[in-house]
Amino acid sequence: MKVLKFGGSSVAKPERILQIIDILKGYYSRGDKFAVVFSAFGGVTDSLIGMSEAAEKNDGVFREKLKEFKERHIAAVKELISLENQAPILKDMEENHKDLENLLVGISMLGEASDRTMDHVLSFGERNSAYLISHVMKQHGINASYLDARKVVCTNDNFRSAKVDFEKTYSDIKEYFDKHQEVQVITGFVGKTADGITTTLGRGGSDFTCSIFAAALDADSIEIWSDVNGVMTADPRKVSKAFTMDSMTYAEAMEMSHFGAKVIYPPTLQPALDKKIPLYIKNTFNPDFIGTLVSEKHDDGKNPVKGVTSISGISLLTLQGRGMVGVSGISARLFGALGRSKINIILITQGSSEQSITFAIKPEQVPQAVHAIEEEFKFERQSNLIDPIKVENDLSVVAVIGENMKTRPGVAGRLFNALGKNGVNIVAIAQGSSELNISTVIKSTDEKKALNAMHEAFFLSDAKSLHLFMVGVGLIGGTLINQIREQAEALRKNQALEIKIVGLANSREMLFDENGIDLENWKSDLEDQSDKMESLADFVSRMKAMNLQNSIFVDNTASADVSAYYESILDASISVSTPNKIAVSSSYLQYRRVKNIARLRNVLFMYETNVGAGLPVISTLSDLMNSGDTILKIEGVLSGSLSFIFNNFKEGVSFYDIVKEAQKAGYTEPDPRTDLSGKDVSRKILILSRESGYPMESDDIKIKPVLPDACMAAPTVDEFFGELKKENDYFDNLRKEAEKKGHKLRIIATLENGEASIGLKSVDASHPFYSLEGSDNMIAFTTERYKDRPLVIRGPGAGAEVTAAGVFAEIITIGNRLLSD
Repeated sequence: MKVLKFGGSSVAKPERILQIIDILKGYYSRGDKFAVVFSAFGGVTDSLIGMSEAAEKNDGVFREKLKEFKERHIAAVKELISLENQAPILKDMEENHKDLENLLVGISMLGEASDRTMDHVLSFGERNSAYLISHVMKQHGINASYLDARKVVCTNDNFRSAKVDFEKTYSDIKEYFDKHQEVQVITGFVGKTADGITTTLGRGGSDFTCSIFAAALDADSIEIWSDVNGVMTADPRKVSKAFTMDSMTYAEAMEMSHFGAKVIYPPTLQPALDKKIPLYIKNTFNPDFIGTLVSEKHDDGKNPVKGVTSISGISLLTLQGRGMVGVSGISARLFGALGRSKINIILITQGSSEQSITFAIKPEQVPQAVHAIEEEFKFERQSNLIDPIKVENDLSVVAVIGENMKTRPGVAGRLFNALGKNGVNIVAIAQGSSELNISTVIKSTDEKKALNAMHEAFFLSDAKSLHLFMVGVGLIGGTLINQIREQAEALRKNQALEIKIVGLANSREMLFDENGIDLENWKSDLEDQSDKMESLADFVSRMKAMNLQNSIFVDNTASADVSAYYESILDASISVSTPNKIAVSSSYLQYRRVKNIARLRNVLFMYETNVGAGLPVISTLSDLMNSGDTILKIEGVLSGSLSFIFNNFKEGVSFYDIVKEAQKAGYTEPDPRTDLSGKDVSRKILILSRESGYPMESDDIKIKPVLPDACMAAPTVDEFFGELKKENDYFDNLRKEAEKKGHKLRIIATLENGEASIGLKSVDASHPFYSLEGSDNMIAFTTERYKDRPLVIRGPGAGAEVTAAGVFAEIITIGNRLLSD
């Protein structure tokens, strides 16, 4: 024997009822023995409540609502029942509708809708639904019979939430089924008192009816059919990657329901739990999907957590004070006072110091709760033994649930790690000794982010997501977007990582999409579907408001206006990756401040590309120092443009010609003096000096000018080249002098003994820089461990492809840290 239940959404429309008939015909044709419980048509219960409330106010609108109720059910009869069979069904329906109308008129005359009357009114939804569907089943060849549950479900007179007399009910159900062999089509939600007065079973009543009948009949299983595929690992409206659980225990289902899983409601499970009857949650609109099995069987699978869930909108109250320490009975008095005031407590936590007790309730009950506590502890308050009640609002409870947690160490650590890395502050923590759930209280604004971070931490979904907010879509930014798009499939396949660019901006427009911007059409979307960006504050504000888990801010600009927001972004627990040198090459105080904010917020501030584009320069320096090595000297050819110039400045080529060629090829800025002045190199050696532990300022860098004064003083670029041509002999002599000694010219930045300098030097064949070619950069670290032969890093130090690749690598590094356990 199986007992099935179909909810309101499943029977909301005639075509959906026909889908149910197809499902039931399959059971019937296989020879299965089953009974079916039906809810009212979707929306009907709310409609009945609405017309009752209108009647109570003597508002004539109740007649309009009643007319809609009648027409909806009559239309369903005409659509589902053949013409020759309609008359008796319509006659019975009309009698029902007349009874309902009389009830509503009575409510209108009295100006009151008592709970007893409301139960009778509400029963018409299920009675109409089950009665009609029983005839539809008959018409389709199923030997079905309508059973008004009031015949067999006996309750007390606690109207709107009546308590079932299980002993009598079970006996009456068994007796009825023994005498009636047809497939019983049962009204959910309703019962009757011993005096024959109609009652309802409260929230989840139709599920409860199903569970009662299954327990009475010792059914093999229960099936709850709704509009979802089963119990999800999280609320899919808040966690897009939530998926259906194959199975769970009764205890886990109870916990999930307590935390708002609407597929099932705890009291509905109790009769099934008592009889250890398996319960399946299935989807009417996807009947072939296996759904979720709820049973006593414990899943020994590898995942300790079955679900991630939340309760939104709670308030936290704390009773605390020195008068509580070591005093017995405080808890009993507190919760006794709350119980007498009918305050529902969601969560309780208490420190071992006994100095405080914290509990969560719904915000609307706060004034009543505070009053009850103040009255109960009036003496202690007057004596200042207990502090004023502390109230914290706008909070949510988020929890992980699973019976396997008690046998798996590290669950709490993984939970707190996921929340901490995403900047979610925990206000309170609670865990029962059964270890069935770990609950944390957080700000409501962080609820969605927390749920997604927790879900990613505990479930191996198709891919874990990083959310990128990118400013600057020029050469480097555009190249980075292309690289992310081209590598997307490989990242999903090989690393289960999905990088979503959810925010994009240039100097004029900004574009946001929480599900990820289309990387094939981002240029046109940024142009056509974006919002105007008055200032970067607009972008940062929107980014913070989205409050997504695993967020990274990427600055592909060279703008001081953008770097000025790093503090605010890091303070919001959003990591930063950037090739923009300004933040770390400004004042040392500011450099330390930004890095410390990142450290305090447990996020990453990464700027590897500031020095060597895609070359691992800063990370290598950090590794050397962290492993205990001592930096003796750093030397670097840190400019791709200057490397190109001096690598190609050979006999037969004038210095003027090679600088002109470098400008034309785009190696230098439009004004080559920007490169030749050494300012950009100065920023890079300053960064390396600071990373080496020296509190250095930009003025501390000693720059020996490469260009004669006349070249630097020229008012225009054309005049600069005119002056540079005059200096060909000067540069040619420098080259010849170096070549006589078997040397080559290089502009080298040096850090040694706490001093940094930049200048044109000649190096012999034994020096690593002698063999440089093209526009490569090279950095040599001389340390205690690498004293005789320096550790050398060489490769392209500039260019959109390698710079973008360096930022891309940082994004992956940040992602791996965010997503690690």
